[in-house]
Formats: sequence, C-alpha cells, structure tokens
Amino acid sequence: MVFNTGHWWVHRGKFKAWDILQYHRNLIGKLMDDTKMESAFEIAMKTWANWVEKNVNSTRTTVFFRSISPEHKGENWCFNETKPIKDESSYVPVFPKPLVETVERTITGMKTQIRYLNITKLSQYRIDAHPTVYTTKKDKQLIKSKRKTPEITADCSHWCLPGLPDTWNKLLYASLVLDGSGEEH
Repeated sequence: MVFNTGHWWVHRGKFKAWDILQYHRNLIGKLMDDTKMESAFEIAMKTWANWVEKNVNSTRTTVFFRSISPEHKGENWCFNETKPIKDESSYVPVFPKPLVETVERTITGMKTQIRYLNITKLSQYRIDAHPTVYTTKKDKQLIKSKRKTPEITADCSHWCLPGLPDTWNKLLYASLVLDGSGEEH
C-alpha cells in the first residue's frame, strides 16, 4: 500500500482545501473551525496511523508513505523552464519543517513498519517536469488561451507523464524488490 499527503495542506485563501475539520475521539464527534494547519495535519496523520495499525496485516502487506511532491511557484516558477535545476544552492525546502517532522514522528512511532519514500528533494530539481500551459480540457488544448496569462494559468503543481512519476515508481519498485541490505526478496 502506498500513502502520501500533499501540498494542499499549505495552501491559503481560495485554494485552502480545508476550513473545518471533523474529528472523532472516543466516539464524540467534534467540528474544529479555524484550526491551525500544524494541528489539523497532526490529527490527520494520527487518524491515518490508527487506521493502518487496525486494518493492515503487516505480515502480508508492505506499507509505504511517499513524501510530498513540490510545487514550483513564486521565485521557483515553472513556466518556460526546459531543464532541471542543477544548482544545489537554489534548492529551497517546499514543505514546512513542522509538517515533515510530524510525518517522520508518526511513521517512526508506529508498530507497523512503514517504508518512507522521500521523493521531495529529487522532485524539487525537476522544475521542467510540469505541464505549465500545455494542458487540455475536454480533449482541447488550452495552450493559446493559457499563454496569455501564464502567471495565473501555468500548472506548476501536477507532473507530466511520462516523466518524474515514473522515477518515483522505479524507486518504489526497487524498494519492493530489494531489502535494506541490497538483497532481492
């Protein structure tokens, strides 16, 4: 099983993916409004961990948690990029450190072994791997209309196929085939 979480946790304004969090503890439902991102994320990770512990037979199932795939916004904007980032000094962590620490703390605190596929930094270098304005809607290319306002319409969040997600799949495959010593299963 492969789980992940995404950059939607850090969006604000009209792109914020959550406003109210419904939280059940001891069979008492609670609606939490205006919850801090870090608190909501911690609750979500605990809920996920509890579900895995209760529902996954770890003797028959390998569980992976894939780290966040970055967006390229602001200074690291992806529009018109045609090559990966090569300069190590231009690497900027894209996910708030408290959220990364929550993921790692949750995974290491579980009884079920979770294999962590950290694809974030590797993906950060692939500023060129987003569809930007080269997308379709109802099988019609939107290039011309999107090029007029790329600062608004460029997709610097999703990834092209084939492309970077294939690399993630190769890492997943290698993790399934090889154990920690490099020996095949």
